[in-house]
Amino acid sequence: MATGQAPGNPIPAMRTYPPVEHPVVVIGPQYLAQYPVDLGVNSDFKVSDINGTLIFQVKSKLLSLRRRFLKDAAGNTLVNLRHKIRTMHGRWEAFRGESKEQSDLIFTAKKSKLFQFKTELDVFLGNNKGEVPDFKVKEGNSESSCSILLGDSNTMLAQVHGRHTLAIMPNVDYAFIVALVVVILNGNNADDHGDAAITGLNVLNGVIEGLGS
Repeated sequence: MATGQAPGNPIPAMRTYPPVEHPVVVIGPQYLAQYPVDLGVNSDFKVSDINGTLIFQVKSKLLSLRRRFLKDAAGNTLVNLRHKIRTMHGRWEAFRGESKEQSDLIFTAKKSKLFQFKTELDVFLGNNKGEVPDFKVKEGNSESSCSILLGDSNTMLAQVHGRHTLAIMPNVDYAFIVALVVVILNGNNADDHGDAAITGLNVLNGVIEGLGS
């Protein structure tokens, strides 16, 4: 019986994205890699590489349901994220370390529109006082995937696949991408003791519920 592809059968096209022209540094240059970085997020919100090595962990403090802390493998706080509950677009703010000072604001993230069928988030760096976002998060073809893009361009920085797998492009601050994923995943399954029970969480439903509350 004949096998293989028939002669002349068309080959599916590959989607291409413009490469990152310049390093994208938000949290720090020490989180740049010259190669693609694949990370996984488990049910305890521990972030590991393809070898299972712990890279980051996400915690919260008792009675701090609206605040999350991105820590390195040694437990040092890199970023704390606060959910502003009394905003129309469900704004999140990310500060350096454990600071709450505006001078230490790294970025803010909010829904692009108050009502939307496909989730989009606008992300503004701390010094951006305008209306054009520095980054965007866009829902993919399925509700369990999304893309992180540079501004309003098609330049891909990272993708979230299958709820807990991150594919990050070279020369992109992977700590920043993980901080954004904290916002994406921290929809409605976080507890007060710092372990986010994200098993079975639909990524973009989490965005809608977490950012819209």
